Amino acid sequence: MTVATHPKTAEEAAAILARGQVCALPTETVYGLAADATNWAAVGQIFSTKKRPRFNPLIVHVLDAAKAVDVVQLDNCAARLMEAFWPGPLTIVLPSAAHSRVAKNASGGLSTLAVRSPAHPLFRAVLEDWNSPIVAPSANRSGRLSPTTAAHVIEEFGGGVPVLDGGPCEAGVESTIVSLTNSRPTLLRPGAIPAEKIEAALGHPLLAPGGGIEAPGMMTSHYAPTARVRLNAKEAQENEVLLGFGGTPEATLDLSPDGDLSEAAANLFAYLRRLDALGRPIAVAPIPDKGLGRAINDRLRRAAAER
Repeated sequence: MTVATHPKTAEEAAAILARGQVCALPTETVYGLAADATNWAAVGQIFSTKKRPRFNPLIVHVLDAAKAVDVVQLDNCAARLMEAFWPGPLTIVLPSAAHSRVAKNASGGLSTLAVRSPAHPLFRAVLEDWNSPIVAPSANRSGRLSPTTAAHVIEEFGGGVPVLDGGPCEAGVESTIVSLTNSRPTLLRPGAIPAEKIEAALGHPLLAPGGGIEAPGMMTSHYAPTARVRLNAKEAQENEVLLGFGGTPEATLDLSPDGDLSEAAANLFAYLRRLDALGRPIAVAPIPDKGLGRAINDRLRRAAAER
């Protein structure tokens, strides 16, 4: 594979998108494989590069709510969530706007689009320079561990994908996804904003998803290392390595010795990559299923699912 020339600035990254090519960009969650959302061929290149199923929709990234109206139909609830959490790691699923220029293959055949406004300054600088929506799923091969550093992206694609290096991602897990297409807001994917905070902003609980692929990250097997993963482990069995939490005795790596869920989320994918490189099954200690723990456990359950 030809080694890519990596952009050094947001302007250089935007120029790559303008040529109809893909470029990995940093976000506050994970690195995304970005392309011009209005270019059918460029969007198709994301699916082929990632080997991603065509029915799995992409997230459309915009600068702010004013740009979101070019993509989706907003309502009062959407406006309230955008005001509370944008820019930031909240993705909102809404009906596609009739005048939207987003390529049809970005939606996975749905009449809705998932949209968010990223907080990372480099991604925002690319959006400002490009002045058009960008699709950017995680910059990995479909189903694999998400990348949280530029080095992870280069490792994943053998250096064949250009990467704008923005340092390690702060959150370490993907955005929370909420659908506003039903009678009440529905949590489709736990993520970097705990559901409890969204429910507090709304004044009522979020519904659980009804089934089917309505947004990215909803496939049963996803975010997976090569190694087998065993959850809720008190200790490692023969030949296993142990991913601990909260000071787990004899852990090979500990997501957060102090039991900090934010630290654990930030370390999750990077630590799974490090353990996967050892070539042994991975046992994972119990993680509290509250706050960011819900997102961590969601990723771990999908990593441990039968493939």
